[in-house]
Amino acid sequence: MNGRQLRARFRGVAVVAAGLLALTACGGGDGGDSGAKGDGNGEGKAAARTVKHDAGTTGKVPDRPKRIVSVSVTMTGHLLALDAPVIASQATPPSVITDKQGFFTQWSDAAAKNSVKVAYQGFEPDVEKVLALKPDLIVGASSGAENAKKFYDKLSAVAPTLLYRHDDVSWQDLTARLGKDLGLEKRASEVVAAHDKRVGEVKAAITVPKQPAALVRDNQSAMTVFTPESAQGRLLTSLGFTVLEPPAGKGQTQGGRSDFAEFSQEKVADTAKDSSLLFVSHTPEEITAATARPVWKDLAAVKDKRVYDLGLDTFRLDYYSAGNLIDKIEKAFG
Repeated sequence: MNGRQLRARFRGVAVVAAGLLALTACGGGDGGDSGAKGDGNGEGKAAARTVKHDAGTTGKVPDRPKRIVSVSVTMTGHLLALDAPVIASQATPPSVITDKQGFFTQWSDAAAKNSVKVAYQGFEPDVEKVLALKPDLIVGASSGAENAKKFYDKLSAVAPTLLYRHDDVSWQDLTARLGKDLGLEKRASEVVAAHDKRVGEVKAAITVPKQPAALVRDNQSAMTVFTPESAQGRLLTSLGFTVLEPPAGKGQTQGGRSDFAEFSQEKVADTAKDSSLLFVSHTPEEITAATARPVWKDLAAVKDKRVYDLGLDTFRLDYYSAGNLIDKIEKAFG
């Protein structure tokens, strides 16, 4: 082989090597929004997506997150129902509606089964504790007591963060939205379908009172009324109930919530009149004390024993507490 042939061969090898290097560079890197999905069994680098949520738009959301931290006890129930990989959750101070850790009783068993840890206790996110958990995704609320919008930038510096309102949608719609945003559409459809089937069975088996149903929560000095558009109102409507509208005028709301408002005891009693009374999130003793007050004791619902306990876990509805509420309705009206 002469010198000219040798130089030509070296040039050919160099071209091939350069091409291989270019292909390697295209397939490597940090993945970003266009990373490979792998083989479908969790192998390879997961792709990412851009998600529009109630606090903005977040890029680089893992297509298959593996370490989700929930900064909202309300959202944790929705995530667990989806079999999402929640490793830790915000907890509230323990009370009659929680277990000893501060997890809501309706999903505390599911949390234990999935080894969900307490991320922190309290309503303001502890960003340092969230950081120590090394999440690849953070999910929280943009409404209610655990509204994390003012912490959004700090949380987003830890991991991609998604915040959702839960007060102006049914839990089914929120479940479907989470399923879409987290790549769990199939599971979301299964959860909602199982609930809808149960609703249909119970609706066919109960006798609904002719009177409207007033969904109320006693605050002693005032009374909270849940709207027909609330998660509780929508569930009762799906079971065949007519849900009473709140009193006329503007009531006091909490944190911009639109699903309920607070009015004076007298105004609610005057509006309820002949309605059946369905109490949200009370002990039986609290309901007895509320209906014994002068403003309530002479109402037709009290005299006719049309006062019903929907259960302690019905203030925030998710798949678990909605199922418990349906069981209560079936027992009371079946």
